[in-house]
Amino acid sequence: MWRKLIQSLEPQATFFPGATPSELTALEKEIGISLPEELQEMLQESNGVFGAYGLRLIWSIEDIRRTHRAMREGPFVTDYMSFENLLFFADAGNGDQFAFCMVPRSLRRPDIFVWNHENDSRTWVAPSLKLYLEWWLSGKLSI
Repeated sequence: MWRKLIQSLEPQATFFPGATPSELTALEKEIGISLPEELQEMLQESNGVFGAYGLRLIWSIEDIRRTHRAMREGPFVTDYMSFENLLFFADAGNGDQFAFCMVPRSLRRPDIFVWNHENDSRTWVAPSLKLYLEWWLSGKLSI
């Protein structure tokens, strides 16, 4: 489903072998967060997706793991608001990053936010991963 959707919007997309259930479980265990269902499904179809010009539309498990760790260490801890409630999964190619809001499970929705790296703002951009991809790739969503 995800490959078909993305290819219809971005014919130049590059896909990769899907992540295994054990890789997804290991990521969740390491970062201490259950991945949103849409992201799990996407990663099982392709462990990361590149768009035109190498834009990373969806990060790989390793990129998610590395960014999750980095955003909770070093200068990010002292120079920015907390990232504890965000799960980053893609970037805009300009330093801004897309994330799911990981509020307590009982309140969780699949909303997507963008973090602005220049002013540390967090702005709602889409109600789901599917619409993030549709809006981002169609130009309806611009950063």
